[in-house]
Amino acid sequence: MQTIELLYVGVSLTLTTAGLAMVAFAARAYQRTSRRAMFHLSVGFTLIVAAAIATTVSAFMTEFEGTRTLLSVNYLITTVGYLFVIFSLTGD
Repeated sequence: MQTIELLYVGVSLTLTTAGLAMVAFAARAYQRTSRRAMFHLSVGFTLIVAAAIATTVSAFMTEFEGTRTLLSVNYLITTVGYLFVIFSLTGD
C-alpha cells in the first residue's frame, strides 16, 4: 500500500471516529431530552460518516477507478447529511 493510501485510510478513520462521537452525543441528547433537533442532528452525522466509510471502502474495492462517480455519490450523501444538520439547528 502506498503512503498516500495509508494517509487516506488514516484520515478516513479519524473522520469516522469524530463523526461517530458526534452521532453518540446527539443520540444521547435525544434520548435525554426527546428534542427532534437532536434526532435530526444524529441522522445528519450518521449520513456524513456513512458517506466517508462507503467512499473509502468503494475506492479500495474498485482500485480507485471511477473516482468521479465515487466523489459524486459521496458529495450527494454528505450534502443530505449536512442538510439534516442545518435543519437540526434552524428547524423547530
